[in-house]
Amino acid sequence: MRAIVITETGGPEVLEPADRPVPAPGPGELLIGVAAAGVNFIDVYYRTGAYAQELPYTPGVEAAGTVEAVGDGVRDFAVGDRVAWANVQGAYAEKAVVPAGRAVPVPDGVGLEDAAASLLQGMTAHYLTRSTYPIEAGDTVLVHAAAGGMGLLLTQAAKALGARVIGTASTPDKERLAKEAGADVTMGYDGFADRVRELTGGEGVAAVYDGVGAPTFDGSLASLRRRGTLALYGAAGGAVPPFDPQRLNRAGSVYLTRPTLTHYVERREELLERAADVYGWVASGAVKVHVGRRHDLADARSAHADLEARRSTGKLLLIP
Repeated sequence: MRAIVITETGGPEVLEPADRPVPAPGPGELLIGVAAAGVNFIDVYYRTGAYAQELPYTPGVEAAGTVEAVGDGVRDFAVGDRVAWANVQGAYAEKAVVPAGRAVPVPDGVGLEDAAASLLQGMTAHYLTRSTYPIEAGDTVLVHAAAGGMGLLLTQAAKALGARVIGTASTPDKERLAKEAGADVTMGYDGFADRVRELTGGEGVAAVYDGVGAPTFDGSLASLRRRGTLALYGAAGGAVPPFDPQRLNRAGSVYLTRPTLTHYVERREELLERAADVYGWVASGAVKVHVGRRHDLADARSAHADLEARRSTGKLLLIP
């Protein structure tokens, strides 16, 4: 089978196409024929070594496909079932072995490409808006990178809860996409904190959902209302340097959290609930999945380069 293999950390050039034997599922595992794999910033963090991963390995932590074989002891899935998964390496391949306990069913009415494009980021949007800072109707929130795959889903999830959404984006075309997703106001990054204060009558927003990191961190803090929440869920623009916690006091007794999806889907029941909600949104049309580009599996380098250079909008997929 075709797969992408990383033997050393580094830039997109370390994503090497290779031929590998078809793996066999062990006890409690599924062999899945991959229909589409999602490309996410967490893949970049692993590729560069920012997140530790034993080498060599096949990257990619999100995909959807069809079960081709089941290991001993698997009871919840059968050959032919449509499934998806997140947070298990190995998606950049024609076939992957995944623990059955980490897979979720893909319901009728959701295509496999949409399933791959929405699971990881959809569940992230779910926990951010319903658990990390549970949005209440009438809240104003700030979503950074609102035209990216994550930002578009976050915007729609926040709007579904009755929020007023302010979105940042790097170009007018990206601002347009964010508005189409439901953002009430969009703007560039220059001086965004001052504009947020103006738009909220000087009060600030209830929450900032920030996946950019270092370039936006100071402005994100300055955009919060008293006792507001900064959910720093990623660092696409670079890691935030160490800072004095007293700044949180001066900003108005605000809250800072660095959440990750893994901690919000640790229990099987929670994983299934969040995944079912996300796929319910997609099936009903309440959330629209925007696939910005589909790359052939062998073109994984270009997909990573586009993602890191912010040349993409919406979700990037690899198609085996």
